[in-house]
Amino acid sequence: MSISTNNRRLFIARHGETVFNKVARMQGQAELHTPLTWEGCVQARGMGRALAEYLGPDVRPQLWSSTAGRALQTLALIAEEIDADWHATNRDDRLLEIDVGLWSSRTYADIAAEIGPIVDVEHKLFSVRPEGGEYYEEVAQRLSHWLGELPFDQDMLIICHGMTARVLRGLLLGIEPMAQFGAPIASSLAQGSMVMIRDGVEALVIDGSGEGERA
Repeated sequence: MSISTNNRRLFIARHGETVFNKVARMQGQAELHTPLTWEGCVQARGMGRALAEYLGPDVRPQLWSSTAGRALQTLALIAEEIDADWHATNRDDRLLEIDVGLWSSRTYADIAAEIGPIVDVEHKLFSVRPEGGEYYEEVAQRLSHWLGELPFDQDMLIICHGMTARVLRGLLLGIEPMAQFGAPIASSLAQGSMVMIRDGVEALVIDGSGEGERA
């Protein structure tokens, strides 16, 4: 069953491309402050302009972000485009990316060469639990706790991460949990994309052109 947002709109996006994303290096939670590339800044600006057009003269949404610098940097660029106050941002660790544990800072290729395939290519998700990290059911649990605390009394703009955003969307849309991953997970979106979810219905605000999910 989808989650009621009390007719409020939740605008959800991942951060723009980072220097780690560009070379397929894992960030997770240990690498919190990897900066955006120039392309990442362009993606953030694009999302901001698309959101500004979508909102029109409407009251600006409440701002939410994970505590990672890459998410906050993305939100700063979006906030400037929509004329919102970045300094009023609500920050929450529960919006952080999936914890990749000992894989942090390593490339996907190096890890796969050491232990074998780690990505389910069909679903663009980890096929194994990151060593010393968490898996999707744990991401769903912390996001469920966060959602349970929200009053849904105003629109929200939420900037988080690739895999986190997919689980968050899955929860809000009431998607059936995927048995092999233990959590409801929405479809993959290209970096630079933003969606709007209201009372279990999702609409695309902008379809980005960047890479898919990378932790």
